[in-house]
Amino acid sequence: MKIENDAQLRELYGYPKGRAKEKVLSHLEKHGIHFIKNSPFFVMSTSSNEGKADASPRGGVPGFVKVIDDKTLIIPDSKGNNRVDSIGNIVETGRIGLLFLIPGIDETLRINGSAYLSTDIKHLDLFSEGQNPPKACLVVSVEEAFLHCAKAFMRSKLWDASAQIESQSFPTMGKMLKDQLGSKEDPESRDDMIKRYKKDL
Repeated sequence: MKIENDAQLRELYGYPKGRAKEKVLSHLEKHGIHFIKNSPFFVMSTSSNEGKADASPRGGVPGFVKVIDDKTLIIPDSKGNNRVDSIGNIVETGRIGLLFLIPGIDETLRINGSAYLSTDIKHLDLFSEGQNPPKACLVVSVEEAFLHCAKAFMRSKLWDASAQIESQSFPTMGKMLKDQLGSKEDPESRDDMIKRYKKDL
């Protein structure tokens, strides 16, 4: 059976109750702020006006996302590959979803809200240090903020050393792209890729 409407969905899953229902806040408080300040990584979700979805990983040293107040975050748009999939979606729709992670912590922090791309000098000055300061920043207005339970991380054992695989046993990005694109060039080695990436960090 294909689930096609909310009534069918709720018949199958029911409704949230207790803490699952009540934990959604309209702003950041001390624990949400503390989580963001200690997070070196988040996943940003967006969609276009046509509904084309995108999820993009973003990382930096803990505190690279600036908490301005309980409703406002500023995120550097660090140097990338210029596809601007997520940024283009934000320019179109002004909507954003964020999932913050902290290595070793199984809970995550989810934030949903509105966003816009800014080149305002007062925003860029927050990220003036470093070898590659951003050309622009995302200014996020928090509409929903809530902690997400640890079940997914417990199931996956994401932070457990026993769940890690040997990187040498996995194809390099160069090898995978060569196969996907049918390139006749020799694939870039992992060491060469890392050296190239480090120039853009």
